[in-house]
Amino acid sequence: MTEIIVFAIYLICMLAIGVVFFFRDRNGGEKTFFLGGRQMGPWVSALSAGASDMSAWVLMGLPTAIYAAGLGQVWVSVGLAVGYTISWLVQAPRLRKFSIVANDSITIPQYLTNRFLSKSRALQILCAAVFLVAYTVYCASSIKACGTLFNTVLGIDATVAMYIAAAIIIGYTFLGGFSAVCWTDFFQGLLILGAMFIAPIFAAFVLDAPTMAANMSSLEANFWNPIASWKEIVSGLAWGLGYFGMPHIIIRYMSLRSQKELKKSAKIGITWTALIVLFAAIIGIVGRLFLGYEEAINSNELVFIQMVRTIFPPLLSGILLSAILAASMSTADSQLLAASSAFASDVYKPVIRKNKASDKELLWVGRFVVLGVAVIALLIAADPASASIMGLVSNAWGVFGAAFGPTIMLSLFWKRFNFKGAVAGILTGAVVDICWLAFLSSTGIYEILPGFVVSTVVAVAVTLLTKKPSEEVEELFDKAVAYEE
Repeated sequence: MTEIIVFAIYLICMLAIGVVFFFRDRNGGEKTFFLGGRQMGPWVSALSAGASDMSAWVLMGLPTAIYAAGLGQVWVSVGLAVGYTISWLVQAPRLRKFSIVANDSITIPQYLTNRFLSKSRALQILCAAVFLVAYTVYCASSIKACGTLFNTVLGIDATVAMYIAAAIIIGYTFLGGFSAVCWTDFFQGLLILGAMFIAPIFAAFVLDAPTMAANMSSLEANFWNPIASWKEIVSGLAWGLGYFGMPHIIIRYMSLRSQKELKKSAKIGITWTALIVLFAAIIGIVGRLFLGYEEAINSNELVFIQMVRTIFPPLLSGILLSAILAASMSTADSQLLAASSAFASDVYKPVIRKNKASDKELLWVGRFVVLGVAVIALLIAADPASASIMGLVSNAWGVFGAAFGPTIMLSLFWKRFNFKGAVAGILTGAVVDICWLAFLSSTGIYEILPGFVVSTVVAVAVTLLTKKPSEEVEELFDKAVAYEE
């Protein structure tokens, strides 16, 4: 009963934030709803970017993978830490400047189109299509995690729990837009870090010698070997490539008030993520020594939940397990908003309404897209045949990283890069990633790696084989590089 009360209070607080920003920003326009008016501070942006990245898989999927298979899985943590650091230090400063110079772009598809001063809507439509598909799958993983949490902890039917969680997420995203999402993510980011810090430390303290010895004796021979397989190393490190093309994360770079605050935000964001992936690995290792191996824990990705409920009384366990809700919701809300902005700003406004839609109309279109994507994601999550939480995340992460990563980085650092190369790179990356997953996943190589490589090669080749950008496009590039506030 205590855990139910804690969860209820937490969910009410998240919904209340959405209501507050609905009334505060009710007269704001498209830029306010989808980008917070570029008025986000360094702490909010940093923790929001991190929390929107680290969904429930970092508390359930990743620790359980290490719990079951050993240190060979820590390369995912290493890849994420390295990739995120490079993204903040190298990609973020230029993306913020380029998005401002490129007609004050508020979405990634809009930025890519404006970057090449193109009148064609092909790129925006292509991006929006990938967004809607991949974000629906990604969002399904977060909703599924909520269902698993409520079912395991409270005994509530998993499907019913998914509906409850989805309703709350839709509520504050629907009402408050980007500002509500960022502020809920900020508080959720603090909760996630606190829970991941406390749980394994307390587990290590209460772990007695006989239990540890018994569980140590049952470990597989290569459990402690981090280099058991070169495929695990390569695939784990490849996760870091995803950051360069993850729209719901990198849009936080665009929302910051200034380049000066971006530097501060980078330090906060990098530190937060490094700690999160470190403690995810520690949870997996300590969980194996504390709990021993149980197939039910592995198959349902329950190592964190089981550890917390075994150690702490209901009040504390309810607070700590709210971190799973935080991780799930902080990612799902960002994904819903990114999918919504892609359709409303990049398809509905320029293509369907021919730039005749009012700000109010766009806001409501965006809100209804949030509702539509969430409903489809809910249906996917509720399907018993759907993949695991970690599986759903890895699928969506791979598509985004392979499709958008090379194109966005080339657009920021290569003056010669052109519109046709961008379209070819995005399309190729998405197709190769999906085909590799469908037909070559048995190779053991994570699909993002071949998708990213082929996308880069094709984008460069098409650019070199086609006409160079106009002088106006090259001037825009130079202006963005030199931009100062």
